[in-house]
Amino acid sequence: MIHRRSLIAGAATAAGLAVAAPSRFAIAQPARQRVLKLVPQANLTSLDPVWTTANITRNHAYMIHDTLYGMDAGFTPRPQLAEGALEEDDGRTVTITLRDGPRFHDGEKVRAQDAVASLDRWMKRSPMGQKLAAFVDELSAVDDRRLRFRLKRRFPLLLNALAQVSNSPPFIIPERLARTDAFTQIRDTTGCGPFRFKEDEFNSGSLVVYERNAAYSPTPAGTPSLTAGPKLPKFERVEWHIITDASTAAAALQTGEIDWFEQPPPEIQLLLRRNRQIAIEAIDPLPLVGVLRFNHLHAPFNDKRIRQALLPAISQTDFMSAVVGPEPDIYMDNVGVFTPGTPLATAAGLEPLAGPRDVERAKALLREAGYTDQPMRLIGPTDILAPTAMTQVAADLVRRLGFNADIALGDWGTVVQRRTSREPVDKGGWSMLLTSFSSFDFADPSAHFPLRGNGAAAWVGWPDMPRLEQLRDEWFVAPDAAAQKTIAEQMQRIVMDELPYIPVGAYKSMTAINRNLKGRVPGFAILWNLERT
Repeated sequence: MIHRRSLIAGAATAAGLAVAAPSRFAIAQPARQRVLKLVPQANLTSLDPVWTTANITRNHAYMIHDTLYGMDAGFTPRPQLAEGALEEDDGRTVTITLRDGPRFHDGEKVRAQDAVASLDRWMKRSPMGQKLAAFVDELSAVDDRRLRFRLKRRFPLLLNALAQVSNSPPFIIPERLARTDAFTQIRDTTGCGPFRFKEDEFNSGSLVVYERNAAYSPTPAGTPSLTAGPKLPKFERVEWHIITDASTAAAALQTGEIDWFEQPPPEIQLLLRRNRQIAIEAIDPLPLVGVLRFNHLHAPFNDKRIRQALLPAISQTDFMSAVVGPEPDIYMDNVGVFTPGTPLATAAGLEPLAGPRDVERAKALLREAGYTDQPMRLIGPTDILAPTAMTQVAADLVRRLGFNADIALGDWGTVVQRRTSREPVDKGGWSMLLTSFSSFDFADPSAHFPLRGNGAAAWVGWPDMPRLEQLRDEWFVAPDAAAQKTIAEQMQRIVMDELPYIPVGAYKSMTAINRNLKGRVPGFAILWNLERT
């Protein structure tokens, strides 16, 4: 464990962050080979990836869990726990056979019964899972190694659903845990993934520890790519050190106390680029997309006209440059609903975000919409790079627009918990928040949480927009890519009119990693297949 006072001492000479490594931190090479130390993007507060969409919980879950199928970088599903799938009856019956070998951390075999219960729970929360559930007549275990989908009609994206990378991945957990209500958090971390969670060393806000699962059974097929291919844990121990001060984290990276700083802010990246032992690179080849989310249950943003009034004042460049600095190569504006660089990305309907920005025009529209000083609350974090930066821009904007605004800031874990409140502002609720999503979350409508318009069952904010849901249904059964593209354009036009949220740009998330680490799998903070040379 790294002691905070030693880290602060390392940062004390800070201006250039060029600190000589004190001899007391020298580690014998064999021990250094065995331990990987990461400063993650945020503190880990929830351990259940079905209960929350927080990326830090997703990253945690990939350490300890596995899925039936993984997704490669080309968005093609590949077997993981599954050995393969058999389609019959024109695709209305799909039988998946599990590999013989995977076991949970408690020694029990991974069975079809575990998979069925896990998928049942996942389908109640995941947008992709909810859609799949609408096609399912029956999901059952044929025997310990085979599970069978009986579908009302063929669902072409079935394996894509089972390989969903994020928000929320369909991890397979023991049946005894999967029977937990989908809206109740699970604290038991028994999985079948490449690492085990060290609950006895977990200290939220300080330290998260994993140890290699010596009994892990990786798929024998394919090559590592995103969440597909063999997941080989090369380190005996992985430590996540929660260090909220960026200068302290950067100093630790330079002295060798830390191996990887997942999300250094722009000014720290500039300093770290001077160190030849550290690589600054995009953690994902595709950008993340930022969103400004409204609470649709309560005033003022339950009024569509008030949501629309913000559009003339929204500058995607302002939001994105706050995240990554003035680096036009690593952020994008004119961004809509889908991830830039993916097939469904389009400029359709983005006219309200184009051209000169006009705060005075937005203020006039607010008056015309009937805004009369009703209180609103912007919630946001102080300890995670992108949402913190975007929240600061939004705080300045709502004040300039004349909102009666309460800016409620806290740590990311608290924000993740608080945003689930459906209460009005005067009872502790919220009105607006900002966050970002991974590239694969917004590649299409399947896992796109903010794109849902299904009211009480929607992601936080709970917009009720039936036309958006209808178009999403049509996308799933579209006959070809051209038809999918047309529907995606229609969905974006609906979003820009109804405004379940406002897209605030896209950016490449840059990470800082010691050059002696090789084998990093691009996409997010993936810790299998990574080794020290």
